[in-house]
Amino acid sequence: MRSNSPITDAELERRWTLARGVLADLDCDALVAQAREDWVGSYVRWLTDTPANNGYPRTIAFFPDRPMTVVEMGAFDVDRAVADDPVHRGVGRFLHTPSFVSVGYTTRYDADLLLQALRDAGARRVGLLCPGALPHAVVAALQEAGIECVDATDALDRVKAVKSAEEIALIRATAALQDRVFAEVCDFICPGVTDRDVTSHAERIGRDLGSDQGIYLGLSAPMGQPSRFMNRPLQTRTIEAGDHMSLLIEINGPGGLYAEIARTMVLGRASDHLLEAFENVRAAQDHTLSLIRPGAAPADIAAAHDDWMQARELPAETRLYAHGQGVEMVERPLIRHDEPMPLAADMCLAVHPGYDDGEVFAVICDNYLVTDDGVSACLHQTDKKIFEL
Repeated sequence: MRSNSPITDAELERRWTLARGVLADLDCDALVAQAREDWVGSYVRWLTDTPANNGYPRTIAFFPDRPMTVVEMGAFDVDRAVADDPVHRGVGRFLHTPSFVSVGYTTRYDADLLLQALRDAGARRVGLLCPGALPHAVVAALQEAGIECVDATDALDRVKAVKSAEEIALIRATAALQDRVFAEVCDFICPGVTDRDVTSHAERIGRDLGSDQGIYLGLSAPMGQPSRFMNRPLQTRTIEAGDHMSLLIEINGPGGLYAEIARTMVLGRASDHLLEAFENVRAAQDHTLSLIRPGAAPADIAAAHDDWMQARELPAETRLYAHGQGVEMVERPLIRHDEPMPLAADMCLAVHPGYDDGEVFAVICDNYLVTDDGVSACLHQTDKKIFEL
């Protein structure tokens, strides 16, 4: 058995070295992470190259001096040792339990197995990764057992946000994959197909090209009404001649590395208002890119973006318009008022300014790398334009 697109042993060793450095800095005996899905999968995939899926908890105990222990879905009372497993590299022990977050009385099962693993390793002080997102049952069990817990999130985020040469190559490959998906969608979309047909086609192409996970958001609309990003349950409309559709392709590629692209397609001619709105967000993206450099403060960039938008009588940003990406769909740094992490070389950023004025949903989205003195060329090769098909 092998995974679809494993990262190299050297990349995993690099990540483990960084994690051990965090343990040493915080004087901790173990790091604890849990995830239940593969979009924003906590730190589970980053540490093991294997994501959580399907809502099932996958809990990792990472130690400085021994292989990891994984607690995840399986039969009761299974305590399985592994060694030199080509898929589960760095893992020495699996503890299984059939627990479900939808069945409240089972949520303690994972916590009890995690406690068993920590006690067996003699761990007395542990670093929690994103503790606010851990189940209450896990945190409560650790506290009841007298294990000292510290928040290791910021320390690990700061090293995780800077990408290795291998991760950067994989992100570039993901961006190229997304370019191909969008090109295929432009060939496919036509009057008579539904929004669901379009996103289903995009997903099939993405999977054929090696993507495992991600989202395809978009709804078509008549010209004069906004074409907004919406998910599958609402993708029911039949597309007609003259309609337009904004599509977000935010999927992972080789190594599980994420990127994202968004463009708008028109089955006919775009209105002047749509063309003008797209030029606004394209120029807003350029403005943000002009501010990206090592050491820049995300809060300053966000404030400058709002000033730029409002000077043109466009709305200030109230959501998230640029952010880090990598193993997770959204990761730090966020380009926003509440992000304290400064930019550094080799971070990967998705930059997607946008606004909705009730007539158009203006959007553009691409990925860039922070370089030693500024920002890279766009990682996507798809033209920055409204696609009139």
